Amino acid sequence: MNISPTAGRLIGTALAAGLALASTAAALAHHGWAWTEEGFFELTGTITAIYYGNPHPALDVDAEGESWRVDLATPRATANAGFMEDTAKVGDEVTAIGNRSRDQSERVMKAVRIIVNGETYDVYPNRVPTN
Repeated sequence: MNISPTAGRLIGTALAAGLALASTAAALAHHGWAWTEEGFFELTGTITAIYYGNPHPALDVDAEGESWRVDLATPRATANAGFMEDTAKVGDEVTAIGNRSRDQSERVMKAVRIIVNGETYDVYPNRVPTN
């Protein structure tokens, strides 16, 4: 089958646009709040692992024998809240307040506030509960 150069460019452009749209939708789905439940959830446990990088820092937390992933804000927003790479260490107790996954089989939450070593870090200050 022969395709004209113009048709080839149109097909290529359409494919590139489709891939860009699909990757943007996937990123927004992951980084938005639609995957979380409404209402705040509080989790207290011991940090078992710390990841501080893109797309967002995260803590692995053992809470009563269950392993949870606690997602924080972007590295910049997390640092702006005062939570730096060396703020916490494995073995520290942490309390995370935020929104858990709508999928109850997942032990994942997106924190808006974390408390470590007596210090409070509001990684999403505009979403912190007021009561």
